Amino acid sequence: MTVHFIGAGPGAADLITVRGQRLLARCQVCLYPGSLTPVDLLAHCPPGARLVDTADRTLDEIVAELVAAHEAGHDVARLCSGDPAVYSAVAEQMRRLDAAGVPYDVTPGVPAFAAAAAVLKRELTVPTVGQSLVLTRAQARSTSMPEGETLAAFGATGATLALHLAVNRVEQVVAELLPHYGEDCPAAVVAEASQPGERVLRGTLGDIAARVRAEGVRRAALIFVGRVLAAENYPDSFLYSADRPRTPRE
Repeated sequence: MTVHFIGAGPGAADLITVRGQRLLARCQVCLYPGSLTPVDLLAHCPPGARLVDTADRTLDEIVAELVAAHEAGHDVARLCSGDPAVYSAVAEQMRRLDAAGVPYDVTPGVPAFAAAAAVLKRELTVPTVGQSLVLTRAQARSTSMPEGETLAAFGATGATLALHLAVNRVEQVVAELLPHYGEDCPAAVVAEASQPGERVLRGTLGDIAARVRAEGVRRAALIFVGRVLAAENYPDSFLYSADRPRTPRE
């Protein structure tokens, strides 16, 4: 039997992948993050499936559930909000499953930053304006950031930033980035992207913190900073240029 780590997407039940939905429909056990998983998504589980909310469980308790289900001969769905590749804590779960000899696979999902960019109706890589995207977070009550991975270091590159888990420290974020981007740099906050409570705040690095506090945004939000958020006068991409050589398959 196999443990399936499945990206549940950013919140909307219909943003799970077709593969993820099919796996969910055949697993007798499903572990899910209760505060982030819509009820409609769990409706894809088969009748009588064991549903385990992991919101208040420790890592060891979660892994014990996975191992027990495997030993009982059940396929297990382990739902992860967004995509398992980013801020999902699957690495330590995989490490323990490896030690226990339990097989697993991973099904990607729609990451939160992609859903938020869709809400903003913005491409995050715009020709000559910004071709790099940094996914990072702010230091809070969590594991320490590796040495060198600071907002100032990323800001020095001028790249577009997508900050997770940072909205409650938005003033700190602004203070660290202002010297590199300037007060007029476009900024946006998207809270609960694709969900019923979705909210979008647009502004600049100089006023985005005040907008966040005025709206009372405190959770499930991404902060974007970068010139691509308001880019207008830029050249067309070379991708579809008439000057680009093409093969018959393109």
